[in-house]
Amino acid sequence: MNVEKVELRHLRALAAIGDEGTITDAARAVGISQPALSRTLDQLETRLGTRLVERTTRSLALTEAGQRLWEHAHRILHQVDDALREVAGGPRPLRIGFAWASFGEHTVPLLRAWRQAHPDTPVQMHRHDDPESALYRGEVDAALVRTMPTAGGNLNSAELYQERRLAAVPENHPLADGDSVTPADLADQPVVLCATAATTRAGLWPGDRRPHTFEVANVDEWLTVIATGDAVGVTAEGTGHSHPHPGIRYLPLTDAPPVTVRLIWPRTPTHPATRSFCEHARRMIDTPG
Repeated sequence: MNVEKVELRHLRALAAIGDEGTITDAARAVGISQPALSRTLDQLETRLGTRLVERTTRSLALTEAGQRLWEHAHRILHQVDDALREVAGGPRPLRIGFAWASFGEHTVPLLRAWRQAHPDTPVQMHRHDDPESALYRGEVDAALVRTMPTAGGNLNSAELYQERRLAAVPENHPLADGDSVTPADLADQPVVLCATAATTRAGLWPGDRRPHTFEVANVDEWLTVIATGDAVGVTAEGTGHSHPHPGIRYLPLTDAPPVTVRLIWPRTPTHPATRSFCEHARRMIDTPG
């Protein structure tokens, strides 16, 4: 294995292949010919002594080793690009990834207060369907999550606050006129789940009272399904603040555990302001107003 001979061009090639899925598209993304990209991949596999990509006549697929290196490659390449940009133009913004709802009602005051206290360190919020994966790839410096991070992921995790759960019902639904609902009130209703807002699962209900559930791909589809009366939903409180909808009424869901909101980041931070931002978020949320 000749690790010392692995170059950035090898990592860029693998990153493009994993992203694009075909040699043609990957070569276009990197800006080289298809034969040159294939040779670069062959060199990388030879120097590492392991297969990274399974090739067929129709498609490419990363092996388990290729998948792991693909994630590392993204992170390494982002770090190199960040270092070069910082030398040329000064520090870059702190990037926070999130799947939906951001910090809910805290978002605007929290970011405004940070900008006032740290004018030279802007924060950018980036929506990702899977912010934890974006964190591993180096696309963000920290991620806001409402589910438990993957065990053994070499991450720091800080609990920021807890949100109550809300039921989301069509505005003309019989439950819409109440002040609150319980999981039992929804047990006979179809419940739509959002793939990118995975705080709700059928396990929220007792085994003998579980509703029919089905999943949609994103928050926009989730909102549409509920607003048109095809289902009801359950979500964290932040959704009510970030995604108000004229066809939906959000109601407190009693007798249901709250949702914990966490900030996660690499144990070796990729931005010097990561810990400061986490402390700022905790302070702002603990002392609103």
